[in-house]
Amino acid sequence: MRVRGKPGAQVVYVGHRLDVGTVAEVRPQLHDAVDSGKGDLIVDLSNLEMIDSTGLGVLVGTHRRALSADRRLVLRGVPPRIMRVLAVTRLNRVLRVEVPAAAVA
Repeated sequence: MRVRGKPGAQVVYVGHRLDVGTVAEVRPQLHDAVDSGKGDLIVDLSNLEMIDSTGLGVLVGTHRRALSADRRLVLRGVPPRIMRVLAVTRLNRVLRVEVPAAAVA
């Protein structure tokens, strides 16, 4: 997982898995990113291949933490498989998902 700061936003790159085996490492990094920055917290999921309920819980928890810090969590590069999971769980209505410019046109 990598974190990059940009004016008005931070980008956090998540690896291939966000599940029970990886959340112990990912959760504190996401929380630190929320606590240490300003503006949008963009979580890039473009490399994500697998997510389970624990990983979804980390995203929801980070979203709540960001709201408490007057920030916004934005999911970027969500693969279709992961987007289906968000849709089935209706988290796509809670979490902000960035829509690629090509999809808007």
